[in-house]
Amino acid sequence: MLKTAPAYLCSLDDLDDPGTREFSVDREGRMQNIFLVRKGNDVFGYLNACPHAGQPLNRMRNRFLNLSETHLFCSAHAATFEIETGLCLGGPCAGKSLTPVSLRREGDEVILA
Repeated sequence: MLKTAPAYLCSLDDLDDPGTREFSVDREGRMQNIFLVRKGNDVFGYLNACPHAGQPLNRMRNRFLNLSETHLFCSAHAATFEIETGLCLGGPCAGKSLTPVSLRREGDEVILA
């Protein structure tokens, strides 16, 4: 199995609070679309794939939050997800979760682990 080398993604200051940003990254030899979401000083990462149908959550670049910026939102089927866990709270995938992406912080740097 290939191991993905740690990769710098962005600085904490590159993310609004709350805010999201998407990336294409090499994970185990495959390019995948992921996104980060910041809430306070915490940053969470997920694959950009809705557990309902596998399609991207967003239609507009870097837009993953609902209008009140309290939850992640799938623009295709209006599913809502907890920011901290990726758990779907409502919509066609209720009870399922987004696939988390391992991150680590080194100071203000967000790194794909």
